[in-house]
Amino acid sequence: MILLNSIAVGLKEIWAHKSRSFLTMLGIILGVTSLVGMSAIIKGMENGMKETMVAMGGVDKVLVRPQAVPAWQDHLADSAPGRTLVDVEALRRSAPLLRVVSPEMALDDVTLSRGDKRTEPSECVGGWPAVLEMNLHTVAHGRFFNEIDEEEARPVCVIGTGIRDELFGKPDDVGREIIPVGETIQINGQPFVIVGMFQEYMGEQEAKERARQREQKDNPAEVGGPKRSRGWGKKGGWAFWRKNMIVYIPLNTAWIRFRSGGTTLNSVPDPRLTDIDIKVADFSRLEETLQQAKNVMLLTHQGIEDFTFETQENQVESINKQIQNARISGGLIAGISLLVGGIGIMNIMLASINERVREIGICKAVGATGANIFIQILIESAVLAVIGGLLGLGGSELFVDLLAKVTPSSNSPMITRNAELVAVAFSAAVGVLAGVLPAIKAARFSPIEALRYE
Repeated sequence: MILLNSIAVGLKEIWAHKSRSFLTMLGIILGVTSLVGMSAIIKGMENGMKETMVAMGGVDKVLVRPQAVPAWQDHLADSAPGRTLVDVEALRRSAPLLRVVSPEMALDDVTLSRGDKRTEPSECVGGWPAVLEMNLHTVAHGRFFNEIDEEEARPVCVIGTGIRDELFGKPDDVGREIIPVGETIQINGQPFVIVGMFQEYMGEQEAKERARQREQKDNPAEVGGPKRSRGWGKKGGWAFWRKNMIVYIPLNTAWIRFRSGGTTLNSVPDPRLTDIDIKVADFSRLEETLQQAKNVMLLTHQGIEDFTFETQENQVESINKQIQNARISGGLIAGISLLVGGIGIMNIMLASINERVREIGICKAVGATGANIFIQILIESAVLAVIGGLLGLGGSELFVDLLAKVTPSSNSPMITRNAELVAVAFSAAVGVLAGVLPAIKAARFSPIEALRYE
């Protein structure tokens, strides 16, 4: 009951000096807003980075990259074979710790056309069906090419929805779904038949935005406010844009139609692959798996080490380190803001006590102890901070909503309840600490001197 009375007195004091109280709470409001806002930005960054990692194939994907031969093998540099299908077959046959081996032959300077429409894909790649599992692709319409397409080097392709949008139009513009399976497009002037199309890839935030737009379209009466912008950058984030703008053709087709004509000075066909991607069967045995793959490739390369392995593990560590650093720096900035707000509360509480010396003297004269006065002042300070913290939560909602309008959808800030609880709890703790010195000063007042105070 005493606690409730103390809170009520604290609220009356705040209400009696509204302007002063608001200016006092402003430091806490800004501190909580910055703390929650910073946490939301970091959470958005984390989600965007993780979605990008998944979109690029996941943490169990390993890239076999070319590298200059070691110094002690310089005399063998001209004999380095590079990455070829010999390596792929050897890895599939002799490296049981690998789950998937996917060869790729990327084409440079590719232009796609259909009639008078032209576009450039993010990648035009010759590959095997293993590329679906390797890069986490899903064929939504039609099919992926098969062994017969590969053996006969058929001019077929599978495209992303971004290519569809550029060459055939966007479904949102024409008001119906566009499925170009069976249509013919030109790849660098050569006709290719579209046999399949991937699903449209997008981040979680963009998917929610699409769902909201569909609901508004189905219920026009509920639409309100101006059209919302999703900021700058590639639509849906770079990784999703890249997957939506990709074109795959059979590996043998890429070789025969684009690479077998000779790309060297001697016009000798170049059999080297652009990439060999592998996925480990058991991520906990990553080092053992990579050693096994290395041993196999050293055999096919006659001991020449002109390759290296690039894992996604390093990227995961980099992402975690960036997020941790952002949290530490953001927390320090927000914590300093709250401490500045606490100093403001302490200053106002000291001024308030000087105005209420006679009131404190009367309380002590009728039986209030120093402990009662101490608790009263402490509660008033805490109430001031908590109200400022709650107002700061409202401010953070507006702040984050504003940020969401000017950031890419894959990195949209996201408020978490834990951040809000921490911010309010921290603001309350700051209020209590800020009230300790004024409370001690008030509790030490002598009743007689306080009653004589003018």
